[in-house]
Amino acid sequence: MRSFIDIQRTLLPDLLQVMQKRYTILRYIGFMQPVGRRSLAANLGYTERILRSEVDFLKDQNLVKANSIGMSLTLEGKNLLEDLEGVMRELRGIDEIELELKHRLGIRRVMIVPGDSDETPMAKIDLGKACASCMKRLLDGENIIAVTGGSTMAAVAEQLTPDLGEKELLFVPARGGIGEDVRNQANVICANMAQNTRSKHRVFYVPDQVSEKIYESLIKEPSIHEILALIQSSNMVIHGIGDAITMAEHRNTSPELIQKLKDGNATGEAFGYYFNEAGEVIHKSLIIGLQLKDLEKIPHIIAVAGGASKARAIRAYMKQAPSSTILITDEGAAKKLLKG
Repeated sequence: MRSFIDIQRTLLPDLLQVMQKRYTILRYIGFMQPVGRRSLAANLGYTERILRSEVDFLKDQNLVKANSIGMSLTLEGKNLLEDLEGVMRELRGIDEIELELKHRLGIRRVMIVPGDSDETPMAKIDLGKACASCMKRLLDGENIIAVTGGSTMAAVAEQLTPDLGEKELLFVPARGGIGEDVRNQANVICANMAQNTRSKHRVFYVPDQVSEKIYESLIKEPSIHEILALIQSSNMVIHGIGDAITMAEHRNTSPELIQKLKDGNATGEAFGYYFNEAGEVIHKSLIIGLQLKDLEKIPHIIAVAGGASKARAIRAYMKQAPSSTILITDEGAAKKLLKG
């Protein structure tokens, strides 16, 4: 039997388009509130005239209120927005896309949030919220959680809350990070995650990439050996997936290596490994921290990456990812992954 949404899509396609538009406006107001009409129009890409008529309708329905500092959602608007989440997922076919990608990528689960992180910061925040929700479902008892660096991991940290800390948590950096942007270093992100969940963390102050001689020397240090043992005994790993060339440039990689990556058509990076679209390793950086082979014995692996521009990187890494991986991504990346 066809669902009510399918029947509406056939008989009243315009109605569903209007519903989608108003749902998007409510989401943006909820995200940006209090927000002025001009700022909201700019973020949505609407003219102020079109937005005015939609906002007036939402006000008449007591879903939006306005005062001198801007518009915000009423309690009724917040409740309706929550109720609409499931409807909009069905309308956009997100549940079907999740299942399709899960089978194509050969992993445990795919979770998709609305939007495209390349176009709106709201999508990256939703990625963080989805990861926090996933962690709550998976964690139990005592936990060691290894975390990589990056702006997406920083967004995840912002969405963690004290109720997650009801379970015993210890956050550890999955690798060294000296030399990266401080805000996106794994040490800083672990500290923020621990603070937001009122739990514990450890620091790992070693260079992100080292020479073979320095590597052999550092891993013999007792303090580093202790942290490495903690990292390798993690029961959860949360990590991002990077564009290969972008990540190499961020890490001040030599011009020779960047050329090697380009010649090998490297598209994705994770844990210091650079992959081409076939999933073949083009280069492996000598890093002190979690290695790809370590993932096989870790029960819960959550990869978080979004934006249409990341689709090739995600596809490349997923050919090497353990089958226990949960991918949290957005519509922008998911739709491009399906096309591929």
